[in-house]
Amino acid sequence: MNLSMKWLADYVDVGGITAHEFAEAMTMSGSKVEGYETEGAKIKNVVVGKVTQIVRHPDSDHMFTCQVDVGTDAPVQIVTGAQNVRAGDYVPVAMHDSWLPDGTHIKKGKLRGVESNGMLCSLAELGLTTHDFPYAIEDGIFILQEPDMTPGQDIQSAIGLNDTCVEFEITSNRPDCLSVTGLAREAAVTFDKPLNIKAPAVKGAAGDIHSYLSVEVTAPALCPRYTARMVKNIKIEPSPRWMRERLRASGVRPINNIVDITNYVMLEYGQPMHAFDYKYVEGGKIVVRNAKPGETIMTLDGVTRTLSPEMLVIADVSKPSAVAGVMGGEYSGIMDDTNMIVFESACFDGPSVRTTAKKLGMRTEASGRFEKQLDPATTIPAVQRACELVELLGAGEVIGGMIDADNTCHEPRRIKLEPEWINQFLGIEVPVGEMRRILMRLECKIDGDDILPPSFRSDLEHKADIAEEIARFYGYDKIPVTAIRGTADGGYTAKQKFERLINQTLLAQGLYEVATYSFISPKYYDKINLPANSPLRACVTIQNPLGEDTSVMRTTTVPSMLEVLARNYNNRNKAAALYEIGTVYLPQEGRELPDERPVITLGLYGDAYDFFALKGIVETLLRAAGVDGCEYESSAEDAAFHPGRCARVLIGGKCAGMIGEVHPAVCENYQIGTRAYIAYLDETVLFENVAPERGYSPLPRFPAATRDLALICDDALPVAALEKAIRSAVGSTLEELTLFDVYRGAQVADGKKSVAYSLTMRAADRTLTDEESDAAVKRALKALRTIGAELRS
Repeated sequence: MNLSMKWLADYVDVGGITAHEFAEAMTMSGSKVEGYETEGAKIKNVVVGKVTQIVRHPDSDHMFTCQVDVGTDAPVQIVTGAQNVRAGDYVPVAMHDSWLPDGTHIKKGKLRGVESNGMLCSLAELGLTTHDFPYAIEDGIFILQEPDMTPGQDIQSAIGLNDTCVEFEITSNRPDCLSVTGLAREAAVTFDKPLNIKAPAVKGAAGDIHSYLSVEVTAPALCPRYTARMVKNIKIEPSPRWMRERLRASGVRPINNIVDITNYVMLEYGQPMHAFDYKYVEGGKIVVRNAKPGETIMTLDGVTRTLSPEMLVIADVSKPSAVAGVMGGEYSGIMDDTNMIVFESACFDGPSVRTTAKKLGMRTEASGRFEKQLDPATTIPAVQRACELVELLGAGEVIGGMIDADNTCHEPRRIKLEPEWINQFLGIEVPVGEMRRILMRLECKIDGDDILPPSFRSDLEHKADIAEEIARFYGYDKIPVTAIRGTADGGYTAKQKFERLINQTLLAQGLYEVATYSFISPKYYDKINLPANSPLRACVTIQNPLGEDTSVMRTTTVPSMLEVLARNYNNRNKAAALYEIGTVYLPQEGRELPDERPVITLGLYGDAYDFFALKGIVETLLRAAGVDGCEYESSAEDAAFHPGRCARVLIGGKCAGMIGEVHPAVCENYQIGTRAYIAYLDETVLFENVAPERGYSPLPRFPAATRDLALICDDALPVAALEKAIRSAVGSTLEELTLFDVYRGAQVADGKKSVAYSLTMRAADRTLTDEESDAAVKRALKALRTIGAELRS
């Protein structure tokens, strides 16, 4: 919420308080200030000038030499190329050594040999548009038409570009503070100043609104209050300067007087309004109803939207004219030929507006306010204020009477005032009289021991809320600092410890953690060659996606990791070693919610990495996590991987993931011009197979025996099969089996490979003899021959 300090001064006298002091005090009282900025602060040494003489440049057919009165003893000479300047015009003059909002520094100089001591400014050069000053032109010098200007006057004061705007962060439970009057109430209590909010006064014209209009609310639960007034003989013209200034300071672009009045009231009272062109209200009747199935409306942004029955619309007897609380219809807005209007000031159900806005994919200033559940009691003063402004601006004649379809409960809430409990809760002693004074300043009524909060303070429901209000304005700084005593019981769960261990282990191996979105585009599955009939293509669809690229919840993390690898490669990073602990969302038949499974995904590319480097990282991770019984099984079922360089990771006989080289075609799809490697592991499967906590094992008492084996086998024979045969044959004395070499080349036959292992054997109760070690190797060689492997000679 942006607050104009000039506007605030209408309700609270904060004169003599600097913007910094104001921001500090408001923040300390609970209205957090994000920052503040003074309009025109970046404009330096730009003044009002009066052109006293203008002649053609002696060496140019399109430039002019001007003599400009800037309040100094003698006029200054300025050269300009603008064609709209005449003698007698008042113009903004950027003097020598001046600064413009975009950082442009103006200095005196010569243009085609003629001295120029500054520059005449256009609207754009001052950071303004024709919406701010409708009488100006976009192309050319800004010819000033403001009253009471004097040469040499600062341009900020001359055109009203000197307001201070304070930006507040308003929490969702305080919709009343999304208004000037709401923040004025807070400021009045904070600075202990009188609050001056007057009830709008409307004279009204002859006639009765009921002769022109009727209102029917068929969904009172979604529209607890609907208020309307009418204005005839409308005059569409620009708003006065003071209104444009306040709208601009609040971040709202001025349009015309009627539209500006609705925006002005929304900012002033926090109540969104809409003005309907009466000639488009068929049958002279407004019906607040649910949309019909398949009903459509073209909204003010020119988009035709299909509505559903749970959405609320403002309609006439035949068609919807607006989506309630979100946006008006294209043909309900104010046109240049509008002669009679209906001012709508209504209260709509917050959750209903939020659901409608999300389904239609359109969040507006109005919907953002209605979502927070506004005060129904504000509808009448808001519509009255709009009519008051119409009369003040001479924009039309207000028709007598008002329509107020009120379905609200007017019984005020009651909260017990319990001073002892409040003091105990806050840890300080606030006098009862001070409590009552603060609450009455907040416009709460005191009825004996009962507090009756005002209708606009919907956040005051319990005694703890009352205690908070008293603490805010009594002063948080008066609450003593008390050290917390005692111990806090807690700790990590086994699953949290497991995830921390995974992170620590992967970081220790030099991998960097990444975080990607859980929603992706269906086209990503084509990029990883996922078959059309793959169950992974059955995704959870997002009803209101941010865009096509984020329209479904992912069922695999491979595309997400490849996107990150591709981004690094395209940014010319020579190597990357990344990991992510992300979530996949697998639809469950017969259930509304998907199975959300955490997945550990690794991604590598670079000269230092190959399949075995990735496999080593995975094995180190599993060993550190205490996951036993891991096996690798060659597989070509995942089309994202190279068919001959990937394997399933089996733990306890159950598939826990995949590991391998990315298919060259997939790398090409992602424009990765080198080999890349991916592994993904189901974290849940790993966690379920963590071995019981290991106890202390003494150092071995007896020495180990080592033997090396160099084997020749078919290139297609998996290494896992060799290791399985060796482990089975050697038995319990095999302490460690290490693969230290794989060779393919001229010294072995085509289609063959050389694989070398180191065997470490040890017995727990004795020193193994050479005969025992050699016998174990012979058993291993015999077992290896059965699967087609021979000792290399």
